[in-house]
Amino acid sequence: MPISNLGTLHLTAAQKTSIDNALNDIETILTTVAPNFSKEERVKYGSVNEERKLFVNKIRDYRQTSPNLSSPDVNWVAYEDDFQDRAFADTREQRIAIVLRMLTDFKIAHDYDNFQAGLDDYKYSQYKETTGAVGFTEKVADLKQFFPNTGGGATPPTV
Repeated sequence: MPISNLGTLHLTAAQKTSIDNALNDIETILTTVAPNFSKEERVKYGSVNEERKLFVNKIRDYRQTSPNLSSPDVNWVAYEDDFQDRAFADTREQRIAIVLRMLTDFKIAHDYDNFQAGLDDYKYSQYKETTGAVGFTEKVADLKQFFPNTGGGATPPTV
């Protein structure tokens, strides 16, 4: 017997509105500061790999511990602002990845529940078709298209 009702908890209308409002706030704030890179620009500017991040960190360490060894040609205020913004974005990106995983799992549970309930309804419709109940022959015929590998009339596979 397949598991049903994986998604027993549901968002309220107020919770959905709250999530949408929070996302709108984030988008509004980021729109004012985030560049909108083209695909080519992402390739061109997105080349700071982990090794280069270590280099950036080491330069910052030298600046903080031995500022006399730092180039006077670098705008160190802007450097530190960039460093702090990158660190902020990195940790928030990690948090958003966790939120994305939570939303994906939430959606998967409800997709699974909908599909299992749909299979139950289809099996019921197949049964009712055998009794000659009105409308079920057409319904089963219409739903058979979703199960092409079962010969159209067999019980659909469970997920």
